[in-house]
Amino acid sequence: MTIPHVDVKAQYAPLLDELKERLAAVLDSGRFILGPEVRAFEEEAAAYLGTAEAVGVANGTDALVLVLEALGVGAGDEVVCPAFTFYATAEAISRVGATPVFCDIDPATLNLDPADVARRVGKRTRAILAVHLFGRPAALAELPAGLPVIEDAAQAFGASSGGRRVGAVGIAGTFSFFPTKNLFGLGDGGLVSTNDPGIAERIRLLRFHGSRDKERFEEIGMNSRLDEIQAAALRLFLDHLDGWNAARRSAAARYAELGLGELCELPADEPGHVYHMYVVRSPERDRIAAALRAADIGCATYYTTPLHLQPVYTGLGHRPGSLPETERAARETIALPLWAGIGAAQQEEVVATIRTAVETGAAREVA
Repeated sequence: MTIPHVDVKAQYAPLLDELKERLAAVLDSGRFILGPEVRAFEEEAAAYLGTAEAVGVANGTDALVLVLEALGVGAGDEVVCPAFTFYATAEAISRVGATPVFCDIDPATLNLDPADVARRVGKRTRAILAVHLFGRPAALAELPAGLPVIEDAAQAFGASSGGRRVGAVGIAGTFSFFPTKNLFGLGDGGLVSTNDPGIAERIRLLRFHGSRDKERFEEIGMNSRLDEIQAAALRLFLDHLDGWNAARRSAAARYAELGLGELCELPADEPGHVYHMYVVRSPERDRIAAALRAADIGCATYYTTPLHLQPVYTGLGHRPGSLPETERAARETIALPLWAGIGAAQQEEVVATIRTAVETGAAREVA
């Protein structure tokens, strides 16, 4: 049985007729950039997230860059962030001329460790960039007070903690609509959420070349606009997001019911986790991955070279062993198949394949 790692088409296939109608309406309108669909999506996203403002941009990386620029972060500044995350988190910090200060992670959550964040805050620290990794909300309330917290929520649309959606807790939240995300588009797209109208106004200025009217240019901005086609699709998908996230949570629970916890360390559940990825841990990660791929079952190993050890950041002086929990997670974690609509039989096949790999490996060691 071929089982993909993620099956996005299975999610939107039941909506295909309505999706085509919405896209056709955009084509008929002749409006493709910053039109009524984008404005409506921004309003609906802000209402969903519980923020005063939401600003559509071209992608999640631009969302991070624009927030940092809106906060005035630049050369000589430092921003604390985890090293176990996608490169864009740190890349955005470097793009505005600041320096990423990498912190270690909590091994139970894979999110940044608040205690290590506190140790790394210094006189030049301008912000903390917290990532809600794999759909699990980071412990924002435990971070050092007095610094703006930017939420990198690219993998966590719909996640919540303490009754609040991610993206509504920090000074601003950033989202990606890359097609594998919980709320996905038909290509690239991004969003900034905030309760600060000044930040929202500046991002709207910066996303459009630093201009309000294409005639007068006030700042050096960029071209980063969510288009009407993407907004039309996102409006439809937003209506179904809670159901999709509930289905992800049900699938995560099924893995535990099937006995996967006997074979590897499962992600600890919490009510607001939306399982962008279902990531387990095992010292036998590579054996498990090889067995899954041999059985034509999709899986992925993320951040196997964490950011502090990437060639681009050699100059920061990190060496292997400097962030031990990050490096252990890089060796041990693997994402298993999960999406809204994955079938029980598919999950049973995944668990059976892992069981065979683990038990075969154990038998060889005994022999």
